[in-house]
Amino acid sequence: MKKFIYVLVFILCGALLWYLFIKPHDYQVTMKAKTFPGTINQSIKYWSDTMDNSEIIEQDGLLSLQQKLQFGDSTHIYSWKIISETDSSSTIKVYARDLDNSFKNKLSIPFSDTDFEKQTRKSLGDFLKNLNAHIADFKVQIIGQEDLKSKLCACTTQNSSQVDKAAGMMKDYPLLDGILAMNNVMLKGRPILEITEWDKTSDRITFNFCYPIEKSDQLPQHKEITYREISGGNALKALYNGNYITSDRAWYALMDYAQKNDIALTGLPIEVFHSNPNMGGNELEWKAEIYMRIKD
Repeated sequence: MKKFIYVLVFILCGALLWYLFIKPHDYQVTMKAKTFPGTINQSIKYWSDTMDNSEIIEQDGLLSLQQKLQFGDSTHIYSWKIISETDSSSTIKVYARDLDNSFKNKLSIPFSDTDFEKQTRKSLGDFLKNLNAHIADFKVQIIGQEDLKSKLCACTTQNSSQVDKAAGMMKDYPLLDGILAMNNVMLKGRPILEITEWDKTSDRITFNFCYPIEKSDQLPQHKEITYREISGGNALKALYNGNYITSDRAWYALMDYAQKNDIALTGLPIEVFHSNPNMGGNELEWKAEIYMRIKD
């Protein structure tokens, strides 16, 4: 009996020491979201950018981020873990720690509802409210595998953040439209965005904004316009409805679907736009086809 008591005391002391001195967080919050991990990743970053007291200090892939927030004299660290459950649902776990009062919080949390817990719940409640509002602003439908046709295109090239790609397209729209129309170049399809480089940590992309055109021996020359063939092939396709600023949500949906279905993708999207944002209207009626080529 004494041996059992000694072992029990040893285990309890070990658990207490782990809880007070080794456990890396003070408080955990679990949330559910009806979307895929990429939307959550981008929403965390956007939410952080909107606050003066916040910054993302680390990212490990798409599913793990660390955020630092300043509340008065206290520095809080939120370690985010995103878990994909289905094609349209995820679990979000946030491990929160107060760098300046961690030991005090660990002593108090089991016995009271501390200010640290209240602040954490309030902050994450605000995030979840913003996330749900964003989810209602777009739709993504996975179509499946489809043959992507090759196209000869007139293109401009830019490097920007993901969120600025739509502004980049709008900047070059008058140039492409004007030069091609003035020189009677025949268009052969809808405007295309081809991503050629994508840094998923910094969220920066290099892309070609293109108009498909008829082949001709007398194409106009301009220092900002190049002519190239966008190659076709077997691709995974999605339909996106919403503002084109956030059409990258479909990129993440395609990658999530491919991972769950053991499909190897190149990871570089192609977008085909059906709507003209200059015409306004209900953004949920704006349409784009999103493709990612499947590796041979």
